[in-house]
Amino acid sequence: MTRTIALPLCLIGSISPLLAEGGERPNVIFILADDLGYGDIGCYGQKIIETPHIDALADRGMRFTDFYAGCTVSAPSRASLMTGLHTGHTKIRGNKEIKPEGQMPMADVPTLATLFRSAGYATGLFGKWGLGAPASGAEPQDRGFDRFYGYNCQRISHHYYPEHLWADRSRVTLPENSGKRQSTYAPDLIQQDAKYFIRQSVHRGKPFMAMMTYTLPHAELNLPHRGLYQYYRGKVEPRPWQSQYEHDYPSTPDAHASFAAMVGQLDLYVGELVQELRALGVEENTLIVFTSDNGPHREGGANPEYFDSNGPLRGAKRDLYEGGIRVPMIVTWPGQIKPKTEANTPAAFWDFLPTFAEMLKQPKFGERTDGSSLLGLWQGGTSQPSATRPLYWEFHEEGGKIAIRQGVWKLIALQVNSGQPQYELYRLDSDLGEHNNVAHKHPKVVRRLSKLMQQMHQPSAEFPFKSEVK
Repeated sequence: MTRTIALPLCLIGSISPLLAEGGERPNVIFILADDLGYGDIGCYGQKIIETPHIDALADRGMRFTDFYAGCTVSAPSRASLMTGLHTGHTKIRGNKEIKPEGQMPMADVPTLATLFRSAGYATGLFGKWGLGAPASGAEPQDRGFDRFYGYNCQRISHHYYPEHLWADRSRVTLPENSGKRQSTYAPDLIQQDAKYFIRQSVHRGKPFMAMMTYTLPHAELNLPHRGLYQYYRGKVEPRPWQSQYEHDYPSTPDAHASFAAMVGQLDLYVGELVQELRALGVEENTLIVFTSDNGPHREGGANPEYFDSNGPLRGAKRDLYEGGIRVPMIVTWPGQIKPKTEANTPAAFWDFLPTFAEMLKQPKFGERTDGSSLLGLWQGGTSQPSATRPLYWEFHEEGGKIAIRQGVWKLIALQVNSGQPQYELYRLDSDLGEHNNVAHKHPKVVRRLSKLMQQMHQPSAEFPFKSEVK
């Protein structure tokens, strides 16, 4: 595991009043989209769907080109984000369901939320949790959040008109959505609660960290048929979609219009948050992160090929090709991050915890992670992660998969459960689309990276590869 990289002393006086004694701590809004592909927003090349508010974040801050999610599906990716660990070390390495509601509880380890709470912040999570069922001992409040409003269970979060949500540890029923009725659009309620949390924190004079785990644009492809939906119905090719089996996502009269409008709705929510900050007079002291939990999905009528959702990348959700794990990442921080800058340094979800630990002068939170601080990179200093450090992912569905990137090289192991993985090697600087498997041409690179894979994987009792089970 790598430790947080400290900024050189020569930089401390020049980069930030925050780092000086008594400097004002920034508020933080961390926006996590759900199944949003690398190419789904305008500043990453999207040509059909309009995302002016997200694009404006990129204009005001730094856009990452080589940024990676924690995994290729929801729960392990979010566990990586929260703990600063890659999926070779996290407790949660897959979507393990609990009935009647919720998922397997994440480990009781330091998290982004406990970091901010220890630094005196009000902490809130608004949207999807998916890291511990109700009464499991791993609800949001158990992992550092003062306020939670949204979905505890990621299965239920696939429905935008649910019969209940959660407010902290209390179940909030939505009778107007019972049966087949669809009256209350849950994302609107979640957005309202988040804005109230921000206002209350500002009025109390307390810095806040609001984690916005929107479910958009994850299936089901369903939202109110108001302005955005009607706009895209007149713009995109129609795509009626019918459910394929009993428990499939519901049918939709136009999957293309629904998906485009859902991304557009996400963009509107981002714009609302920025407007709220401006109205409260705190925009200049608020750091905003925007990213996604994994690549684009194909469920419920979604059509990533039509929208070019993964841009130049191969693959989608559940793949360890770039399209499944490389995601948009934008960070804006007035006075600290230069506008319209681009970062090409490879980085990943597990870097956020050591980054914020350094920012908040809480070094103990960054010591037991797999990440490196990005603070120097954000602020234009010389201290930044090595471009050749290894990045690691594992995925336990579809026969078992592992991927590792080191510098320009990326090795993917398929059918890991068999005990005889099939290796694919790609040179990303000349083959970003991963079209040419050159494993047979570079056996030494394959051996070196496969050995590194073994070193970075800690066996898991909850998520073993079948080849590890004796």
